[in-house]
Amino acid sequence: MRPYISTLILIFTLFSAFAQDNHKAYDSGEWFKFRIHYGVFTASYATLEVKEDKIDGKPVHHVIGTGKSSGFLSLFFKVEDYYESYIDKNEVKPYKFVRKINEGGHTKDIEIDFNHQTSKALVFNKKHNTKETFPIKSDVQDMMSSFYYLRNSIETSSLKKGDEQYINMFFDNENYRFKLKFLGREVIKTKMGKIACLKFRPYVQADRIFKEEESMTVWVSDDPNRMPVRIKADILVGSIKADLDAFKGLKHPFKTIID
Repeated sequence: MRPYISTLILIFTLFSAFAQDNHKAYDSGEWFKFRIHYGVFTASYATLEVKEDKIDGKPVHHVIGTGKSSGFLSLFFKVEDYYESYIDKNEVKPYKFVRKINEGGHTKDIEIDFNHQTSKALVFNKKHNTKETFPIKSDVQDMMSSFYYLRNSIETSSLKKGDEQYINMFFDNENYRFKLKFLGREVIKTKMGKIACLKFRPYVQADRIFKEEESMTVWVSDDPNRMPVRIKADILVGSIKADLDAFKGLKHPFKTIID
């Protein structure tokens, strides 16, 4: 059960959305809160927020993701996860990524600086006080920036069931080719009402977390906001479900389906 918070952050920052070309789906001030269920328990809450900032004099979107255990489960399994990404506003590419987690005693404290001119990533492992440089792809994204890149990059009206999308991601110290399959459209019942959604199947590695590579399903709003609405995943020690619990600062009007 150790990595369930970071898994949810990864899910929402990688798999969550697509928007029409030249039509921004988000802006500074956007904020999401997710309620994460582990079996019958509310295991935790996670948030994603976009702020205005600058890095090396460049205006950026500063994205912050947090996850923290709550309720009964926090008594015997404490989780505190913190993520940051500094993303170029125009090209939607990462300049810096921060991952600081504590999941039941499993800790990581990593900072990555991306140099797109030299196609290199400098990884600073603060836990072990080591620095190492790795090659990166020209169109690389980190696990946070991927979400915002995809929201602005692909035309959804032409998506057909079975279509597959790919993205190059650099995570911790390696390049990863991520695959996402479009499953169709579906209406989801939420606490906010019924929401028209796009349904996706992210392909994950069958390992100590997931039962198989098709263990996960993700729903995102089928509107210009492309916000994450729900995720379900089968893991080796049960199943997890996350639902959008609250939001604010959407760039576009939020709509529900009225019966």
